[in-house]
Amino acid sequence: MKIAKAKKVLLGTTLAGAIAVSASYGTYSWFTSETTAKGEVTNALVQLNNGENINESIVAVENFAPSQLVFGDWLTIDNTGTVDTFLQAKLNQSLDKPLSLDTYKVGYVALKYKVKPNDEVLKASQVKLEELFEGTTNEVTRSVSGEPVEIAEGVEIITGYLNSSELRSAAGEKEILLGDGAESGKGNKFWNLKSNEYIDLSFGVKLDETATNDYQGVTYSANLSVKAKQKDDGSLYE
Repeated sequence: MKIAKAKKVLLGTTLAGAIAVSASYGTYSWFTSETTAKGEVTNALVQLNNGENINESIVAVENFAPSQLVFGDWLTIDNTGTVDTFLQAKLNQSLDKPLSLDTYKVGYVALKYKVKPNDEVLKASQVKLEELFEGTTNEVTRSVSGEPVEIAEGVEIITGYLNSSELRSAAGEKEILLGDGAESGKGNKFWNLKSNEYIDLSFGVKLDETATNDYQGVTYSANLSVKAKQKDDGSLYE
């Protein structure tokens, strides 16, 4: 009986030691290292004027008469997006009576810049617009080349007189295409607007001296539509 009891004590001691060894095995530490990777895609923002309409007026005058010329406000087009864009700019005109729009002569001047030019540059560009309309007889000269030129450091200017050959009729209205949203071609370079670039645009409208009494009390309306698309292959307008 004593021998059996001794064996039990020895067996209990052995098992306790084994348990102790087993328990202490998991307490050892190991050197480790870890690396991770993350990714995200933020889409580009194509946006003009923070998504808001232009408040200034294309033209606004009352009691307009033959041979008179009116200049509109400066209309600012601001690329507030994050990518370079092609601009498609259209001027739509209409009359509230079924008369010819060819009696209204339209010219424009546009400046492109990153830093807003001073008043002297703006006045100089306004003179260029006035030169498109000669005197009260409305003997209108053709525009300059239509290609952008630099009139001050960092400021490009383009002017144009829009004659009847450049007008596209649609349902009693006339549509003038200023920038066609293409990368190359005459004048198109000007209408490629980079991020944080601006275009200031002003129109001049003159009623021809040949306007008859039929034009008395007529209202001329103009609407400017400017669209922007990302400047990538295959993203041009239809």
